[in-house]
Amino acid sequence: MKETREATGQRILVIDDEAAIRRFLHSALSSEEFTLHEADSGHSGLSAAAAFRPDLILLDLGLPDLEGIEVIRRIREWSQVPIIVLSVREREDDKVAALDAGADDYLTKPFGVGELLARMRASLRRSAVQPPEPVFSSGDLKVDLNLRRVTVGGAEVQLTPNEYDLLRLLIAHADKVMTHGQILKQIWGVAYQEQPQVLRVTISNLRKKVERDPSRPRHITTEPGVGYRLKQVQS
Repeated sequence: MKETREATGQRILVIDDEAAIRRFLHSALSSEEFTLHEADSGHSGLSAAAAFRPDLILLDLGLPDLEGIEVIRRIREWSQVPIIVLSVREREDDKVAALDAGADDYLTKPFGVGELLARMRASLRRSAVQPPEPVFSSGDLKVDLNLRRVTVGGAEVQLTPNEYDLLRLLIAHADKVMTHGQILKQIWGVAYQEQPQVLRVTISNLRKKVERDPSRPRHITTEPGVGYRLKQVQS
């Protein structure tokens, strides 16, 4: 089943087999002037993604005909459209599997409308075509990507090559969850994907240098059992 609800804003595709969830999302998003399209199965969702060309997809994992993870993989074969998973599955391995397959974010049902809209805005911002910013700013943290210069509160801090590469990677995916496996593969290589202790130590050392209070980080936050997220905070 497909149903299009017309509006004037960005296009959102909802893939969920529960009519009640689709009605809830329509009610929650209608005031935001999104254009919503609905699909109630994996195969119809894939067809809608190709025909509707959404700006963002909200996807359930427990679809009747095709696992949501497989839907993500198939979409990622030809599109980088932001995908936010909305699922009752709370297990960490489900979250990791969805993110590793290519999802941009994961919300566990039930969730608040405010949090959903915030995650959607963050994903849409990341996907917008913008010129690269040479200087990343988040609160008192500033990183000049051209000069490889990092300052906290105006004072320069010295990072090791791995610490800087990790920070740069998190900046490239700011506000998005990166799994342990994704980070380990990109910074240390495939051989280190099963060695999370290397990452934990580097994160700990990096926090000591860029956080005011490393025990209560504002910038580099932990997604328990999943990975890390670099939050872009206000000054």
